[in-house]
Amino acid sequence: MAERERSHTRGRIFVPRTQVLSAADLHRALVRMAHEIAERNSGLDGVVLVGLQTGGVPLARSIAETLREAEDADVPTGTLDVAFYRDDIGLRPVLPEAVTEIPCELTGKAVVLVDDVLFTGRTVRAALHALSDFGRARTVQLAVMVDRGHRELPIRPDYVGKNLPTRRDEMVDVSEDGVTIGTLQ
Repeated sequence: MAERERSHTRGRIFVPRTQVLSAADLHRALVRMAHEIAERNSGLDGVVLVGLQTGGVPLARSIAETLREAEDADVPTGTLDVAFYRDDIGLRPVLPEAVTEIPCELTGKAVVLVDDVLFTGRTVRAALHALSDFGRARTVQLAVMVDRGHRELPIRPDYVGKNLPTRRDEMVDVSEDGVTIGTLQ
């Protein structure tokens, strides 16, 4: 759970229960996903990484750094805030706007959306809507560190660090220290 989301838990506190990935496991998953991105796209020419605010941004940057080291390629990396594209405005608090910075025109590019946790799919739906403001991508792919299930929309990730079945009332926290399951109390 990213810092921005933590600040809007209505006074509730995240109580960790189980660490499911260590920092080393998280790093290995990022390296694997980076190599899968390069392989699926037959290299990195025309690939753009876009981290969803706020949890996907550090992951996108880590993937870009891994690709720079492994493939000797600088992949354009941006950030996207989807707060005002969500379909649940009014049902949950609108979080303060974060930075959206798309590094280039997306028309004709292979855009890889990066997020920390895939849950209902509604954030990804909002991201797809928001991306259209920046051009018509040739393809949009999705990379997530954790796919926890419970989809409400027909959205499936292309690259997954860890499939992690959870209960609906559980929370998943992805940080540089690893991945932890817990609850809000």
